[in-house]
Amino acid sequence: MSYWFHDQWIFQWPNVWAAQEWVIPATAIGAGLFVIILWAYRSIHAPLFVKLACATAKTLAVLLLASLLVEPMRSETKPVPGANLFVVLADCSQSLQVIDPDQSVTRAEQLKKRLDRSESWQVRLGQEFDVRRYEFDDQLSPVTDFQNFSADGRASALLSALESIADRFSNRPIAGVLLLTDGNATDTTEDTVDWSKYPPVFPVQIGSDEPAVDIQVHRVAASQTNFEASPVTVTADISVTGFPSEPIVVELLDEHGEILETQTVTKVREGQLFATRFQIKPGQRGVLFYQIRAYAESQQGVFEDASKSSEATLLNNSRTVMVNRGHGPYKVLYVSGRPNWEFKFLNRSLSEDDEVELHGLIRIAKKEPRFQFREKDSNANRIFTNTDDQAKEQVEQYDEPVLLRVGKLEQGELSGGFPKSADELFPYHAIILDDLEADFFSQQQKSLIQEFVSLRGGGLLMLGGGESFVEGDYLRSPIGDVLPIYLNSVSPRPGAGEFSLALTREGLLEPWIRVRTTQQQEQQRLDSMPQLRILNEVGALKPGASELLSIVSNRGESRPGLVTQRFGKGRTAAFLIGDLWRWKLHHSSRDNDDFERTWRQTIRWLIADVPQRVRVEAFSIKEAPNQPVKVAIQVSDESYQPLDNAEVNIEVTTPSEEHLSLKAEPKDAVSGQYSSNYVSRTVGPYRATVITNNPDGSEIERVETGWVADPAAEEFANLQPNVKLLQSIAQASGGELIPLDRLEAFVSTLSDREIPIAEPTVRSVWHTWGVFLLAISLLSIEWGLRRWKGLA
Repeated sequence: MSYWFHDQWIFQWPNVWAAQEWVIPATAIGAGLFVIILWAYRSIHAPLFVKLACATAKTLAVLLLASLLVEPMRSETKPVPGANLFVVLADCSQSLQVIDPDQSVTRAEQLKKRLDRSESWQVRLGQEFDVRRYEFDDQLSPVTDFQNFSADGRASALLSALESIADRFSNRPIAGVLLLTDGNATDTTEDTVDWSKYPPVFPVQIGSDEPAVDIQVHRVAASQTNFEASPVTVTADISVTGFPSEPIVVELLDEHGEILETQTVTKVREGQLFATRFQIKPGQRGVLFYQIRAYAESQQGVFEDASKSSEATLLNNSRTVMVNRGHGPYKVLYVSGRPNWEFKFLNRSLSEDDEVELHGLIRIAKKEPRFQFREKDSNANRIFTNTDDQAKEQVEQYDEPVLLRVGKLEQGELSGGFPKSADELFPYHAIILDDLEADFFSQQQKSLIQEFVSLRGGGLLMLGGGESFVEGDYLRSPIGDVLPIYLNSVSPRPGAGEFSLALTREGLLEPWIRVRTTQQQEQQRLDSMPQLRILNEVGALKPGASELLSIVSNRGESRPGLVTQRFGKGRTAAFLIGDLWRWKLHHSSRDNDDFERTWRQTIRWLIADVPQRVRVEAFSIKEAPNQPVKVAIQVSDESYQPLDNAEVNIEVTTPSEEHLSLKAEPKDAVSGQYSSNYVSRTVGPYRATVITNNPDGSEIERVETGWVADPAAEEFANLQPNVKLLQSIAQASGGELIPLDRLEAFVSTLSDREIPIAEPTVRSVWHTWGVFLLAISLLSIEWGLRRWKGLA
């Protein structure tokens, strides 16, 4: 089968000859006329090329007319009108709200015009097929017509829509699917799609392949560190097309729309990503949201007045990111062998951090031997001699140390001294041991501290002093096994005298160790510190340990000062200096808070990765229809083992302040894990409070989380049509890619394609207007040439 004159069917070769008895007469007549034509033009005086052209045109016309004597017919099949289905599937997602170069209207407006039911291609399609019309964004919707077409959908679930069509009409005669889209699907996966079950898909490309004028914020991320100068860092990747050599303004806004910081980026390369970074310190706890938006400097105020924009769209100029500052308060247990300056300054430093609670056990009197003489009427320690008799049963006895409890303690908390069970100790996130001998703890408590680090994932910091490390006899104890340094093979060294601190190469790479911005400023800080005098001698570093601070004596000897290491699920640190407080006494100015910042950053590092009893994570399920948000919860018991049979409820607050309640269900075959899915129907920030209860109904914890529903991020990730995807769909399903302006020509060819239900038809070639036009054209050419040359 062949066709001429663009894509219109003009002449089709015959495959049936109705009057075969006329073959010989028609051949004889044609041959005779051919001989007469040759004889006639041989006797004419004219240029050779003119005679050849005229003879050829007349001969072809005569042969064409002579062939009609045998009645050439065309036998073919045609679709039975109305017996076959044909689906018109239109993309109504917001990705069509793009203005292509050299266009004054959006892609959606162009498409809506072609979707008018009075369009010739729709009229002809309805004459031959049972047409079913659908729209799709994040889901498939049937429509009677496209009169109310509006491209405002949140997503482009292209593959899901095609799959639904294939399933819905799997047992019906369907001739094909006309898919009108830009091809920028948001539900594509890397899995290979089996197109064998799909009907032929004929994608119609919407949009131009030329790059659009656009500024796009691609990715926004927030990270929190223990470096107090920048606890939250918000970064964004931005690309610019069509603004050569123009500065780009990038703004950081809070969730109330207030601009927090503005940066102007110059020398932006066309079409290439550049990164911007904002460092902020949130003034409140909980789930917070920040927005990054970008625009050309010459178009200031474009978000308030869109008419100022020359971009293809403004819907991809901004992105929102969540920052979760609601993990605290963190509880730190400080245990000291005697009152000292270190605790005073540590407590003062942490009082400025509202996410850290410092609870202290400070020994003010050691326990006395049992054989010592006592008063006859009381076993209470003599430090409580003047205490009321009624309270003597509640005070420490002779053979118990006298402890001072400091901090915002609940009633009965730490009343029995250092915790003796996991239920008492595991609610804490970190332990600090200062100038305290190993015999202060029972063997059970020593093992409990080791489990606190290895199983619970807590942090342990031991400070230097007269009764720490080797001097505290921690060798061959469970606590000594946790420390990052060996306590044996300690060779006696002459007194270090006075010494100073120095950052190691690894220390320079840790932001929580540094206080100043540059390495030079950090060195100036260390040089201005006073000379220290108390240092604990230890053995070698354990494998995997990192030395972050070193001690440099006046004789130039270097020894470990601060050593850290991972241990099980937690982390440990050994700070071998016992008089860091001299630093604060030397720099007592209120303008210099380096000492306080150092303590806050150190404690932040110690508690940074300590797991909570309830851990919550919210993330989008990209491969699922409508891309719901999955809230995954992991619940542990008091010993931080997975807790089954917990009751987990989720209270969701939408961007419109609507409150919804969800119930998280246990995850199959995974102990202690629960989850719930939620489809975000409204664009904007979402907050969720996860409420967990024990099997007996008592509440465990309330944890806040959140997420951002930002479908425009994926919808406008690429403004150019995804021609590659459309071509692969067409090729694999047996269709072809159709330009938008060729819809009429395409529909006119459908009847000649393979159709499920068709009927045979026979047509006379002579009744084809193309044959008659060809014969007249040939005779007209011959006559025109003769008149031009004045031939008789």
